[in-house]
Amino acid sequence: MSTFFYMLLAFVVGILAGWFIWGRLRGELDSLRGDLDRTRSERDRLRADNDRLKGELDACGSARADLESRLRNAPAAKAGADKAAAPAPAALVSTPTAATSAAAKAAPAKKAAASKAAAGKADNLRRLIGIGPVNERLLKGQGVTTYAQIAAWTDADVKRIEEVLNFDGRIAREKWIEQAKLLAAGDEAGFARQFPTAGTVSNT
Repeated sequence: MSTFFYMLLAFVVGILAGWFIWGRLRGELDSLRGDLDRTRSERDRLRADNDRLKGELDACGSARADLESRLRNAPAAKAGADKAAAPAPAALVSTPTAATSAAAKAAPAKKAAASKAAAGKADNLRRLIGIGPVNERLLKGQGVTTYAQIAAWTDADVKRIEEVLNFDGRIAREKWIEQAKLLAAGDEAGFARQFPTAGTVSNT
């Protein structure tokens, strides 16, 4: 009888010990699974960041190639301009007409207007959804500094800018022109209502 009692006690103790060990192992297994899920999530986030940085790097490379091409062509263009600006021979200079005199009088006014437009204050293009530091720098490299310029883009302008920024339909998807029109018109309320994520972390 005592032998049976001891065997029964050992069996119960074994079950309790097994249950305790299994509980510990199961808790550690769940913890490892949670760590694995977090690691996978971090890996996916890093991959997304890597793809985004590759896209920006490609855009920078394209902009650099465009700028280098412009710099190479600049000396030839300057030489052509200097040649065109050379005075004509005296035999070919005719007596100024009334139209020429009028154009000469209007030239200072046009020059003053152009200087005033060039001195205009640049807008904060990063307020637009989809424009971050890199895209803003590339746009300024193309002479785009104001909302009004973007608001007035034609299809040809969009195609040219997307080639420089290495985009494919992104300007239309993110509605740059619609955003710029609201900001150029000073419609801050309409802009905030239609584009509530502008100016947040998810802006770009």
